[in-house]
Amino acid sequence: MLPLTRRSFLASTALGVSGGFCPPLTGAEFPRTRPPKRAKPAAKKVAVVASVYWYLSHAYHIAGRFLDGYMVGDQHHFPEFGVASAYVEQPRNDLSRDLAKEHGFRIAPTIEDALTLGTGKLAVDGVLLICEHGDYPYNAKGQKLYPRYEFFRKIVDVFEKSGRSVPVFCDKHLSYDHTKAAAMVATAKKMGFPLMAGSSLPVTWRRPELELPLGVKLKDALLVSRGELEIYGIHALEALQCMTERRFKGGPAGGGLPEQGTKAVTCLQGEAVWKAADDGLWSWELLEHAVGRSPSRNAGDVRANCRRFQRSAAWGFSTPGPIAFHLEYRDGLKATVLQLDGHVADETFAARVDGEAKPVSTLFLLPPPPGAAFLEALASHVETFLQKGTPPYPVERTQLTGGILDYALESRAKESKQLVTPDLDIRYAPPADSGYMRGDYVRPVK
Repeated sequence: MLPLTRRSFLASTALGVSGGFCPPLTGAEFPRTRPPKRAKPAAKKVAVVASVYWYLSHAYHIAGRFLDGYMVGDQHHFPEFGVASAYVEQPRNDLSRDLAKEHGFRIAPTIEDALTLGTGKLAVDGVLLICEHGDYPYNAKGQKLYPRYEFFRKIVDVFEKSGRSVPVFCDKHLSYDHTKAAAMVATAKKMGFPLMAGSSLPVTWRRPELELPLGVKLKDALLVSRGELEIYGIHALEALQCMTERRFKGGPAGGGLPEQGTKAVTCLQGEAVWKAADDGLWSWELLEHAVGRSPSRNAGDVRANCRRFQRSAAWGFSTPGPIAFHLEYRDGLKATVLQLDGHVADETFAARVDGEAKPVSTLFLLPPPPGAAFLEALASHVETFLQKGTPPYPVERTQLTGGILDYALESRAKESKQLVTPDLDIRYAPPADSGYMRGDYVRPVK
């Protein structure tokens, strides 16, 4: 029962209100259903550069938190940064026009206009590059050709013309092409502006709350996933990498950084995936522990369930059965991503740790739409990034995972040929805290 405040008493009795009209309670009292509006304009401005802005798109979820705010504990929170403009390349089923009228931000005809607000020079304090969803073709490798790199270059053009820059967040991988991704990271370093990228999986909730210590000695590791191979493949690789990167404590005294990169990547398909397990390339035991954390786990034999799954033609390929990305890291660790459509519909991790009798395992918890709170978890980190100008984890992680994905899809297209990856000699130190969300997202009203 709500405590009886003066406001609620007056509202309930209509005292002091002409005609007996009873005003609704404010957002402070019902933040989960009728949240408050911003009391004053945001102190700083962010430009949204998006492929689409439709209901439940990534732009809707991420930029929406900068418009409407979100719950932090039991309080409704508004970021210091507010949306000042939005460029949407494909405005089909668009929400940004109506939202602009509601919230008072600019609809920009170009990326340059979104960043300059029509002034001719950079006029925002941060950029959200959210190029996910939309009508874009697939290439022969099954990659959806999102123009993240092209959007990034137009953002950089404004920085160069203006003689200054601001933090840029790029949702998911930097580019489907690992050479373009490397160029994006190099450009940000050369120009000196902060760049953050990546998936929501490393920062979402985990069940159980598993944080591997820095310097952990891993014998092998496995990540179980599902879905469209490239679009979910980056999620799977980011989830795997945020765990395996913790086998390093940091750079040596001489100032060098750990070799996080891979030396070879192979994509296996169909029955070859199961044969690889029987041959010891990946572990049935780890799969058992990982799938043991899956609330979506199907009944029956994983091999039959995967064989019976029918992939959508819209995914760009229709190979029956499971798919595996097998990674050989430069320090000798071997790890595998298994796409097990038909048996699971979530992401789980398992690894053998030196000195532990049993494998460790966890579920990357993804609260479902329409809220999709895993993107709220990411948005909260993006907010901190914009405030501090420092990413919560190195952008090189996403450069590496995107590069692995690019090679894995090329391996699939080349009939599972093992590909050496000399240009994925990527080095970075893992963050002291991996930054995943602790506690429960669902909290009862006090």
